[in-house]
Amino acid sequence: MRDWPQRLQKHYRRWQWHRRGKLVSEWPAYLADRENTTRDDRLACYFGAGTLDPQTPISEVPLVALDIETTGLDPARDSIVSIGVQPFTLNRIPVAKSHYWVVSPRRALSSRSVIYHRLTHSDLVDAPRFDQIIGEVLEQLAGRLVVVHYTRIEREFLNAAARHYLKESLLFPLIDTMAIEAWQHRRLTWFQRLIGRRPVSLRLHPSRERYNLPPYQAHHALIDALATAELLQAQIARHYAPDTPVGVLWE
Repeated sequence: MRDWPQRLQKHYRRWQWHRRGKLVSEWPAYLADRENTTRDDRLACYFGAGTLDPQTPISEVPLVALDIETTGLDPARDSIVSIGVQPFTLNRIPVAKSHYWVVSPRRALSSRSVIYHRLTHSDLVDAPRFDQIIGEVLEQLAGRLVVVHYTRIEREFLNAAARHYLKESLLFPLIDTMAIEAWQHRRLTWFQRLIGRRPVSLRLHPSRERYNLPPYQAHHALIDALATAELLQAQIARHYAPDTPVGVLWE
């Protein structure tokens, strides 16, 4: 889900400000440790694919956009209903290599969630459980740096589902296009406030509009994954050099 309340967007800006520009070096050691300690073969294969040196230029990094649609915003109560992934680089998006899964939720759908992601009870009646498709999902993520729009949804819902079904955590480095956008619009000048200018929306599709990217249908995991991939390409082209170390961007 990408239509965040204004108060949540403000909190997100404050939470992210201090993170921009920091070089993160802990992920390689963490992933190596998880490869050696996990008890699940699917997780072992994923963690065994390795990670990038934080100094690797972003232009040399294989990327994969990930989007998850859920029944709500609370990973403790709500569930994943669909997952979309789109491999890409800064120069190319091979749409034919995208993947999409519909996932059986742990709890019944609410009418409100159906309005957002447009998946009904009949769409999900024969859908596999998370633990039945997570191996396929991890195969698509392995060896690539994951890109999302709003870290807390993808990271926390995947981790909650892994803890429920696999009895282990599932964490990995991410680039967050919402965090990049929050950093670029981190404050209004006193003059902008004086003339009544309001903070920009950090939602996926308003963010895309600022880069003249085309409008897409919202709240479909595969379409939003493609939209996120295109947004990162545009953000890097406008705000960063191709040799920017990936450790500056991931979190």
